[in-house]
Parts: sequence; structure tokens; C-alpha cells
Amino acid sequence: MESDTAVIEVTEKAARKVRALAEREGRPTACLRVRVVAGGCSGFTYELSFVDGPEEADRVVERHGVRVLIDPISAPIVDGSTLEFDDALLGGGLKMRNPRATHECACGESFSL
Repeated sequence: MESDTAVIEVTEKAARKVRALAEREGRPTACLRVRVVAGGCSGFTYELSFVDGPEEADRVVERHGVRVLIDPISAPIVDGSTLEFDDALLGGGLKMRNPRATHECACGESFSL
């Protein structure tokens, strides 16, 4: 497990939403795992899930009371990204803003590099 604050940033609004979702699931101490997987309209998609703790090779980012875990394969892809929360009725939710993405699908769920 490597603590690395340079991998991604987490906005305070996103952290509040992550904490609220974890509490709603009855897991107030859960960590948020961010993973990039192949698939979606544009080639890659983000997978967000709650886990109990980091795996040995994970990058760990702690911001605003939230621990975000990134596996070593996903870390270079999301490097420099920001996890944000948009409360819009259409297209809202937790979003990764990745400056390395060259194209994002209209659905907002997939991207390409």
C-alpha cells in the first residue's frame, strides 16, 4: 500500500457524497475503490465500489475524510484526475474528470486515451 496524494484529487463535495453513500450502505468506514476497466462506448470505463480496505499494491489518497484506493494498473490512467460530484438531475453523480481522456462518450460513462 502506497500513500500517494498526486494520483487523483477529490473535491469536498464528492467526498461528502461518498461518505453519505457509504453510510447509507451501512459501511461508514469503507474505502472507495476507483478502477479503470476495458469496455463502454469509447474503450474504457470507470468502476467505483466500496471495499473494506486497501490491497498491498494500492495507491491510497485521503481527502476530506475519505480514503480512495487505486490499483497499480489504473493509477497511470487516472493520474491527474479529479473525482467530482454533480447534483444535476440529468447526468449528475460522481464523475472522474480526467485530463488525459481524449474522448468521452455522450453517456459520460466511458472514455478513450
